[in-house]
Amino acid sequence: MAKQTTGKKVKSTTEDKIFTVINTIIMVLFVIITLYPVLNTLAVAFNDGTDSLRGGIHIWPRVWTLKNFTTVLHKENLLTGAKISVARTVIGTALSVFLNAVLAFIISRKEFIFRRSLSMFWVITMYVNGGLIPVFLLYKALGLTNSFWVYVIPGAISCFNMLVIRTYINNSIPNSLVESAQIDGAGYTTIFLKIISPLCKPVYATVALFAAVGQWNSWFDAMLYNRMSDKYTTLQYELMKLLSSVTNQGTSAEAMKNAAGAVTPTSVRAAATILTMLPIICLYPFLQRYFVAGLTLGGVKE
Repeated sequence: MAKQTTGKKVKSTTEDKIFTVINTIIMVLFVIITLYPVLNTLAVAFNDGTDSLRGGIHIWPRVWTLKNFTTVLHKENLLTGAKISVARTVIGTALSVFLNAVLAFIISRKEFIFRRSLSMFWVITMYVNGGLIPVFLLYKALGLTNSFWVYVIPGAISCFNMLVIRTYINNSIPNSLVESAQIDGAGYTTIFLKIISPLCKPVYATVALFAAVGQWNSWFDAMLYNRMSDKYTTLQYELMKLLSSVTNQGTSAEAMKNAAGAVTPTSVRAAATILTMLPIICLYPFLQRYFVAGLTLGGVKE
């Protein structure tokens, strides 16, 4: 008869226990340090602006109020800006992922003789650009200023995102899959859509998150190219203008003492920050597993 072995509980040593305790303490401190700025901003956003000038607010409001959010939400053109921000985020992200994926697939093919030259050319664009004025004149000549497409077309191709996808394809997808499909008569379009793309979902999600955050948080392009057109304003640009107007109103401590329930630049900034980051916070948990996988699986070649 075979001798049965019974599982024995491995006793942890003193060194293991010390390591566990220290590691737990470090992780707890790291979580506190990471969450405190967010919780503090949330507390200031829900606290009375005048009371906030006294300081001493940490993670819990001292005088509850919704006036800060009311001030932000009643900003003129805010609804239009929100619609444009959502539209540019959705369209810009989808277009960016598709175009970068196509380019990454092209330069990942060993049979494409110009792949090294084009890769080097695109990398140079990460370090050198034409400058603000030449870019503005170019966009104006192309008819992109005072239009919605100035938010989408110029940033559709990102060298960094394209290289991330290319690295993932080269390191994580066996070339034998492509060769087998070619033997069966599949063309490059079929290979890209039915073989490469389904296996690239993690890195696509990673690039989509990068692109979406960039599109959602962007306001400088609205100020440069669509400043004279309220029709194409963005949420972040309107919030920036609101913050500037509140700052210029004169917000000294003496003035605020006589204005019960008044808002301050600090309280408005906190409320605007919460409203701006809320969509990204809601979206990130659904993309987290793809985000982590996309950054790690393509980084090591087995």
